[in-house]
Amino acid sequence: MVEEQQAREAAVTGQLRILRRELPKLLERLSKIPDRRQPRKCRHKLTVLLLYGLLMFVFQFASRREVNREMTRPQFEANLRLLFPELDTLPHADTLFRLLRDIDVAHIEQAHLELVGRLIRAKTFRQYLINNCYPIAIDGSQKFARDTLWDENLLQRTHGKGEQSHTQYFVYILEASLAFRNGMVIPLLSEFLEYAKGDTDKAKQDCEQRAFHRLSARLKALFPRLPILLLLDGLYANGPVMRRCSQYHWQFMIVLKDKDLPSVWEEFEALQRLQPQQRLQHVWGERRQRFSWVNAIAYEFTNPGRQRLSLHVVVCDERWEALDEHGESVTKTARHAWLSSRALDRHNVHERCNLGARHRWGIEAGFLVEKHQGYHYEHAFALNWNAMKGYHYLMRMAHLFNTLARFARPLRALYAELGVRGAIRFIRQSCAAPWLDPQRIRSLLSQPFHLQLE
Repeated sequence: MVEEQQAREAAVTGQLRILRRELPKLLERLSKIPDRRQPRKCRHKLTVLLLYGLLMFVFQFASRREVNREMTRPQFEANLRLLFPELDTLPHADTLFRLLRDIDVAHIEQAHLELVGRLIRAKTFRQYLINNCYPIAIDGSQKFARDTLWDENLLQRTHGKGEQSHTQYFVYILEASLAFRNGMVIPLLSEFLEYAKGDTDKAKQDCEQRAFHRLSARLKALFPRLPILLLLDGLYANGPVMRRCSQYHWQFMIVLKDKDLPSVWEEFEALQRLQPQQRLQHVWGERRQRFSWVNAIAYEFTNPGRQRLSLHVVVCDERWEALDEHGESVTKTARHAWLSSRALDRHNVHERCNLGARHRWGIEAGFLVEKHQGYHYEHAFALNWNAMKGYHYLMRMAHLFNTLARFARPLRALYAELGVRGAIRFIRQSCAAPWLDPQRIRSLLSQPFHLQLE
């Protein structure tokens, strides 16, 4: 019994000390958000409401109703006040909704970005850099869809044909996340696609390509001197995207599909036969790889005007052994190709391809986690555009804190044993029951803390 109590106290404090470490600066930043409420009618501070909203996602509650039911239970509330003295009173979830409906929720994302900036300046992630760059993956994801037009910003599509057709309205977001080679994905920036931001003269709604240029401009403004390596899928294998990266002095690794940029493929096929020295046999884990690359391939495009880029192409053919459905060993093969902003050689091809480009999957894994493993990405939480965005930003910030906890040295064993959802459930259940001794918790929280990632 004593050992279990100590284990629960260690898990709770280990998880929440990371949040508590950043809380003073975070709350100071959030306190600057203009509050449009009438002061005499406000029972809860703006910072209390936003901390409450952040914790609802840290603990992975599924809905506003569940938050009201669980977090206001006497024991849970007492433990929250023990862990977060800032929560002098717990609000109702509807009070948070009304706040998010009325404030400028972009300030929440800005607080998130400033937090990431502090982590970068503290060199928290320096051991995971690729060619001394921060690998940032960008990809789009649908948040949720409805059959009713509940806001004019929604995108739309038609399902079916003729009399069976119907219009569906949906929310789509272009996300940017730090995607490191150890599997750690840090949510960074969200760009909501909005109907009016499309080409209204041609009756075209917003799209990922347009959103990319808005998001990349914001990213450059927020981190003007940060060395960045963009990890992109085949949708972005086009001249305007690569030109934008060149203008911003960003590196990139972009998936090159078989049917994309035929002139580049033609040049690659012709030249790689003449350059046998630009090949490398490599063993990566259980995979036997054969890299071949061609540097300085000229590529021209005409948007706007005639433009010219020098591209570098690398192809990786690999083989590995796996078991089929009958338990028999079979040899499997795969082929990958990328466009690189930097010339390839024997010394950097493994790092750029295996440790960088292939970890673009991290952002897709992050979507899977947020949608199906506790963060309820596809749940609206509010059918109000501004409030919906506010909940989204709080969810992404909570995901950031939980990711740091998962990869922090003190909690790696817990997450390895229970899994991510199991570990968070264990911590949440510990807060909901009388496991936490106030004196020991205060002592644990008062100890010096240095974030060390593994």
